[in-house]
Amino acid sequence: MINSGKLAGRTLFITGASRGIGKAIALKAARDGANIVVAAKTAEPHPKLPGTIYTAAEEIEKAGGRAHPCIVDVRDEQQVRTAVKEAVAKFGGIDILINNASAISLTSTPDTDMKRYDLMHHINTRGTFLVSKECLPYLEKSNHAHILNISPPLDMKSKWFSPHVAYSMAKYGMSMCVLGMSEEFRSRGIAVNALWPRTAIYTAAIEMLTGPDSASWSRKPEIMADAAYAILSREPKQSTGQFFVDDEVLESVGIKDLTDYACVRENADKLMLDFFLEAPAGEAVVGGAPAAAGDAKIPQLFKKIESLLSAEIVSKTQAVYQFNINGAEEGIWFLDLKNGTGACGTGAPPVAADATLTMNSNNFFDMFSGKLKAAPAYMSGKLKISGDFQKALKLEKLMKALKSKL
Repeated sequence: MINSGKLAGRTLFITGASRGIGKAIALKAARDGANIVVAAKTAEPHPKLPGTIYTAAEEIEKAGGRAHPCIVDVRDEQQVRTAVKEAVAKFGGIDILINNASAISLTSTPDTDMKRYDLMHHINTRGTFLVSKECLPYLEKSNHAHILNISPPLDMKSKWFSPHVAYSMAKYGMSMCVLGMSEEFRSRGIAVNALWPRTAIYTAAIEMLTGPDSASWSRKPEIMADAAYAILSREPKQSTGQFFVDDEVLESVGIKDLTDYACVRENADKLMLDFFLEAPAGEAVVGGAPAAAGDAKIPQLFKKIESLLSAEIVSKTQAVYQFNINGAEEGIWFLDLKNGTGACGTGAPPVAADATLTMNSNNFFDMFSGKLKAAPAYMSGKLKISGDFQKALKLEKLMKALKSKL
């Protein structure tokens, strides 16, 4: 998407802008010559995630914008207030707020400790409310005031909540801010909208969570940046209270070929649908419609796996799995890749499981036959994991090793 210059001289306050979607939006606006407040916690390099507020600021200025890095934990009222005042002192005001900072834990209710619950709600919902509240007096003075929350459309179906109740509540809290503030601020000339991706977006955080293979079923953050740019270039009175989806926004401005946004161009029509959105009619996505049920596929599968077990596989995996299977072939199975030369069979494992995986029998077979990957199955709600998440995702490598033999 070509820059139009409509954000030249505008000041954007972006939370979580040191990497990922937040930084991509910042760089897009910077190419117009915008001022960017990089409001994020990362002042020192993270051991597993690249980028700090200072490296992001350097990239923004190289792209043609002006940057002001601020150490901001959106949970801290004083830090937020100080950063807002610094932004106004440096750039003369605030025109646009992007509430992008977010915490994620795709865990079930029993597996969500309250510290993690509080973190998600304090960053996602409370942080969005707090930063919006502190920026409000300055947004009111702008003639191009926007608030854009990176949060999903509100759709009160249980399937969006049941795989990860705590996380869904926290993200929906951001969307509820859109629902309420858009009407509250309408008379003040401030547009308040939400933007969410159609598919998985490949960021350093997602790579850390699911591994580098997630690039094969994801799009680049630039699709969100271009969609945000299109929304923010509009006059505030043109649209408010909307829950936008990235590809729909781009289509509305004439961009229909999204192939270049795919991390792997060859997989542009095989992307993982985001887990807060329905699949578009007739569109192929990773982990889509399950295959037809077969007769006793799972016992045959485990029999074949048993014949392939070895001390080498055990030494590389070092995990015990329990599979709770529902659907056409309901039952409990185990796979011991921690002891001896390995073992598998029906029922609970003879020793405590490191990870328990729950899924439909059709999806289970597809996962072990290579048609469905563990990480996108988990993120789309087709697979539930309790216990050691990282050990559960080790199955991805195991399945790759066994695929040709199965």
